[in-house]
Amino acid sequence: MPTSSHYFLLFCFLISISHTDGTQLIVVNNCKESVWPAILGNGGQPSPKHGGFYLGSGEEVVVEVPEGWSGRIWGRQGCSFDQQTGKGSCQTGDCGGLLQCNGIGGVPPATLVEMTLGTSKSALHFYDVSLADGFNLPVSMKPLNGGGADCGAAGCEANLNVYCPSALVVERNGKVVGCKSACLAAKSDRYCCTGEFAERCKPTVFARLFKTVCPNAYSYAYDDSAVLKTCVAPRYVITFCPPH
Repeated sequence: MPTSSHYFLLFCFLISISHTDGTQLIVVNNCKESVWPAILGNGGQPSPKHGGFYLGSGEEVVVEVPEGWSGRIWGRQGCSFDQQTGKGSCQTGDCGGLLQCNGIGGVPPATLVEMTLGTSKSALHFYDVSLADGFNLPVSMKPLNGGGADCGAAGCEANLNVYCPSALVVERNGKVVGCKSACLAAKSDRYCCTGEFAERCKPTVFARLFKTVCPNAYSYAYDDSAVLKTCVAPRYVITFCPPH
C-alpha cells in the first residue's frame, strides 16, 4: 500500500511539472485544414520549437517561452515539406521555404499574434493581433486564469479573405488565401505610414474595412491602442480559426 512518503513524492512531482519559469502558449488549430504555426523571437530572443511546426486540424501544442519573452506567432497554410530535409514552401506566411523557420520572418500577408510577456520595468504581459502585414488566417489570443487591467481577447476571428477588396486579394490555384495590407499592395508612404505621413498617418478606406470586420485587431500601424491587451497569466490560448 502507498505510504506517506509515496504521497509526498507524488506531491513533489505534481508541483515540479506544474511549475514553469515562463509562460505557456497553448497553440490550437480549430481550422478544417492543417496549419503550420511559425514563431519568431524579437531581438535576440529564442524562437521555440525551432521557429515552426506542423499542427493538424483539431490538434494543439503547448509551447514554453521564458520569462520576459517577446515575439510573434503566425500561421502558415498550404504547405508542403520534404520529410527528410524540412524544405518546401507555403502558400502564405512562408519563411524561406523551411518547416522550422529558425529566426526567419514570414512573407506577408500573414495575420500576426504579437506579444511581450514582461519587461525589466514591468511584469505585465502585452499582446495583440495585427493586420498591418495583411491577413491570411483568423486567429485569437486569450489568457487562462489571468489578472490585470485588460485581460480580454485579442484577435481577428472572422475570415477577412471573404471581404477582401479585389486590389488586395492573394490567390493560389484559383482560391483566395490572403488579403494584402494597403501598404504591401501600394508600397507608398501614405499607406505605409512612412516618410511625410509618419507623424500624421490616418486610416485608409482599406484599414477601415479591416477594422469593421476585425475590431479587436490592429488594422494599420497607427491604429487605436485599445486593441493592445494588458494582462498577467500563466498561460494563453492561441487559436487558429477560433469559433465566433
